[in-house]
Amino acid sequence: MTTYKEIRGTNIEVLASDPDNPVAGQVWYNSTDNVVKGSSFNTGSWSTTGSLNLVRNSGSGAGTNTAALYFGGFAPSIPGYAAQTESYNGSNWTEVNDLNTARSQGGGAGATNTASLFFGGGVPVKNETELWNGTNWTEVNNLNAARREILAGFGTSTAAIAAGGPPQAVELWNGTSWTEVNDINTARENGAGCGTTTAGLAFGGNPKTGATETWNGTNWTEVNDMNTNRDRLGGAGIQTAALGFAGGQPASSAQTETWNGTNWTETADLNTATKDGTGVGATNTAALSFGGPSAVVEKFAAGQETITFTDS
Repeated sequence: MTTYKEIRGTNIEVLASDPDNPVAGQVWYNSTDNVVKGSSFNTGSWSTTGSLNLVRNSGSGAGTNTAALYFGGFAPSIPGYAAQTESYNGSNWTEVNDLNTARSQGGGAGATNTASLFFGGGVPVKNETELWNGTNWTEVNNLNAARREILAGFGTSTAAIAAGGPPQAVELWNGTSWTEVNDINTARENGAGCGTTTAGLAFGGNPKTGATETWNGTNWTEVNDMNTNRDRLGGAGIQTAALGFAGGQPASSAQTETWNGTNWTETADLNTATKDGTGVGATNTAALSFGGPSAVVEKFAAGQETITFTDS
């Protein structure tokens, strides 16, 4: 039988514990566990996590895949626009204090579930902006232009972008007030976005498109399109490492694409097709999809993982 040493020309490293930062393809013998282990790269998969308490679509989100916030939306059980806010701790959702103004299809921004921003939305269309401090929502200075079906909202509670809604208009939030900045190139709404006020990304939207644009703090630049045109989708990540998932009208979609800063590539589908939801996540390897026609919530994970070799 061919041995590892004959193939690789070296002995397997013997370690008392698994290495902190193994590289993909690295193999070692764990003398404590008495097994051979290795490191591989998982391209990503979705798993179901704790369900929402209130089924609703067209709400907005903020935070990460372990600390998220979901607010507003349209809830068939009310029926009508929702003011409800739910907070996610990595496993379960908890109802917290409501928005001051119930509405849907607004924009959301925030790096955590304790500091978030909600802007626009509603029928009639509104320019209200509310700030979440981890306990309560407070009304702050309004958008300059009332808007709903926002293409992309991203950033933090103190530095955010609201793009689209009125077809191409973009506004910048500095923690106190909104200022009009340069328009996006392709007029659209109901898309997704992620990033910061100096390095952002907007993609998809209605009219149904795969158009993708980057924001450098001053201007928008058209880059490579998504593989599948779609609107009403979720998005997560940063300008150079993003994830776009779900969407579609009238049908729902489970399709997921990952962005590496240059191109979109199809990756693992959601377990449950959905639309009119939202998504959050700090990278394209750790994201959360929630909202839509059901209470189902899914978590995406990709990256290095340790595997254990056993006798077959």
